[in-house]
Amino acid sequence: MSDDHITIPEEGLKLFDSLTKETFPDLSRHDNWMSRSLEEDNNIYFNLFDKQTRNGFTFLDAIKTGIQNPSHPHIMTVGCVAGDEESYNAFAELFDPVIDKRHGGYGKDRVHVTDLDYSKIRGELDPTYVKSCRVRTGRNIRGFALPPATDNADRKKCEQIIVNALSSMRHEFEGEYYSLESMEDEDQDRLIRDHFLFDKPVSPLLLSSNMERDWPSGRGIWHNGGKSFLVWVNEEDHIRVISMQKGGDMKAVFERFCRGLKKVERRIKNEGFRFMWNPHLGYVVTSPSNLGTGLRGGVHLKIPLLSVHVEFENILERLRLEKRGTGGVDTAAKGGVFDISNKDRLGYSEVQLIQFVIDGVNLLVAMEKRLEKEEEISDLIPQHK
Repeated sequence: MSDDHITIPEEGLKLFDSLTKETFPDLSRHDNWMSRSLEEDNNIYFNLFDKQTRNGFTFLDAIKTGIQNPSHPHIMTVGCVAGDEESYNAFAELFDPVIDKRHGGYGKDRVHVTDLDYSKIRGELDPTYVKSCRVRTGRNIRGFALPPATDNADRKKCEQIIVNALSSMRHEFEGEYYSLESMEDEDQDRLIRDHFLFDKPVSPLLLSSNMERDWPSGRGIWHNGGKSFLVWVNEEDHIRVISMQKGGDMKAVFERFCRGLKKVERRIKNEGFRFMWNPHLGYVVTSPSNLGTGLRGGVHLKIPLLSVHVEFENILERLRLEKRGTGGVDTAAKGGVFDISNKDRLGYSEVQLIQFVIDGVNLLVAMEKRLEKEEEISDLIPQHK
């Protein structure tokens, strides 16, 4: 485990083990969207405490990650997960306010919009500052439990459905599937090091959500010949589709993402299955933070001067962008290089989110160039979100 990773705090473990229906827990040291929602309305906790879905996923299972992990040093977490598609209805009293808060005001009457028309994207990114681009999303197969609640038999069934579907991909999307169960350690380490493959869960957010069970059974990676289009199998969701490449050509990355994702969905349908989806939440995934598009369009951006500016966090917030460390959510930045991506997932289309990233990153680069010349950037700072 990298020294950059954090562990589940002891006080969080003790608090979860002490939960009872009769007493509202002390969440004074917690700060995630789940804890804020429960503190605003204690009745949510008491009303849902004994509830579970037909798959046996309980309310306590849903909030475990947010109870055991009071906060996060780098991001604001949602503090809860879904164990199946039904979770969003069974625990709506909690999930609705969490979703509303996390997604900047998304009420129960809202309808999500999907748009994968990559021809609408405008603008270029400066490769001097943008080192790489990546677009990813999650998808889940209807009729199966989500990773926090699945069993090994269903996980293996999902894997087989996905592998069968991907085996018919052709031309630039033709590739191979590599099961983690049979992969040599040195090959696995190399793919992880090159950011092509997910590692065994070490993030406390994933461990508290039971994502590591039966590792590595049913997990694997499929990628095309150029390793520019990847599908992770049974990580945080059944499928994680990724388009990536070095440099700043986000338009090309997004085009490949849209075309490949449509091919994957069509082949899943040919296998007789559908992705979880509904008009309100869009594509249904494990984490409420990734509902809707599930899309995260990110760049590795070198901004050593802007990143230490007193207004940096405020600038990101107004641009609806978020930062992570160079190595991901549980890591710090290295050499002034940050992983910058869209903050929103739900309530905006895929095209809108990628355009937000391109426009926002270009503004960040313009600010960095100003600072290199020791010039003011106050006139470039957006006034509103």
